[in-house]
Amino acid sequence: MTATQPVAVITGASSGIGAATARSLAAAGYRVALLARRLDRITALAAELGDGALAIEADVTDRDALVAAVARVQAELGGTDVLVNNAGVMLLGPFSAEQRNDYRQMVEVNLLGAITTTEVFLNQLKDGGGDIVNISSVAGRTARAGNGVYAATKWGMNGWSESLRQELLPDVRVTLIEPGIVATELSTHITHEETRQGVQQAYDVAEVTPDDVAEIIAFTLARPRRLAINEVLLRPAGQA
Repeated sequence: MTATQPVAVITGASSGIGAATARSLAAAGYRVALLARRLDRITALAAELGDGALAIEADVTDRDALVAAVARVQAELGGTDVLVNNAGVMLLGPFSAEQRNDYRQMVEVNLLGAITTTEVFLNQLKDGGGDIVNISSVAGRTARAGNGVYAATKWGMNGWSESLRQELLPDVRVTLIEPGIVATELSTHITHEETRQGVQQAYDVAEVTPDDVAEIIAFTLARPRRLAINEVLLRPAGQA
């Protein structure tokens, strides 16, 4: 990592864990590149964070947009020390042909999006040693009725992260974060109405906040380079 003011790139930075992580890392002295589709939100967040924060409109399913983001980070911030693959969607519902568009979107965003983002930023991360933080889920360990494809993307994230960890050590550390229910807007995007209503009840009373997860990410990144925290599983204390 650079000696002063390292640079963190965060996908899905317009809300939830991504936005909270940007605030937490900025407070820890990082310059942050905020990547998301919603330019208005990340522009406002960059203004809040001040000098060293860069808003870049980019969809993780669009490789050309990501390549352009890599160039901007290099030109304006000098390269990338940390990549937080946070962008994701949780489109739960019964397995059926009616949900086929949701399945494709989850695979393209949750899994291929993280893989592509890492691929295009990898040379910068290798330059001097860096960190990759992949945001997975408890669903990457256990699947339930109605979340099969979502769980598949997270199981895929977990397996890929472990392989990547072995390939990149010791120069680049890879950390997998697996949260349970966190008070974010994930559930509001569910298209299957009955499922959305049921899931929303749990999210309405969620006690773990994006700031809680961001604090764990910042703690992990602050460990000395000789130590790698490879996996963190966290849940609300009352979640079964």
